This record gives sequence, C-alpha cells and structure tokens, in this order.
Amino acid sequence: MEETKRDKFKRLCESRMTNTLKQIELLGNLSNTNAYEYNDEDIDKMIKTLRKAISELQQTFKEESKKKFKLD
Repeated sequence: MEETKRDKFKRLCESRMTNTLKQIELLGNLSNTNAYEYNDEDIDKMIKTLRKAISELQQTFKEESKKKFKLD
C-alpha cells in the first residue's frame, strides 16, 4: 500500500517535531550556571532567533503568503 501525502506529512512532522523539541530541551540545559556562563544579552539573542524562526515557519504555511503570478 502506497503512503498517502497525508500519511507522509504526519510521519515526517511527528519525527521532526520530536527532534526539534528535544533540541529545544537541550538548549534549556544550558541554563545550568554551575556548568555554563552566559548573560542576558546571550539569552535575548537566542530567544529572538527562535521567535523569528517560528514566525517564518508560520508564514510558510499561510496560503496568502505564497507568491503567485497569474496572467489574466
């Protein structure tokens, strides 16, 4: 039985989300001040970058944001 586009999306999405969430958890481990040194600027830059990536992800899933060209 051939995998449908929906099945493929679900399979890849679940795998990639699991990996992404694990990586975010690992970033959180960097908050251990016994092992690492950082400042507020470092954290702000990290969070700003993550928020920008999420915003760009949202845009890619919005139909109206996809560039279209049509000759009438």
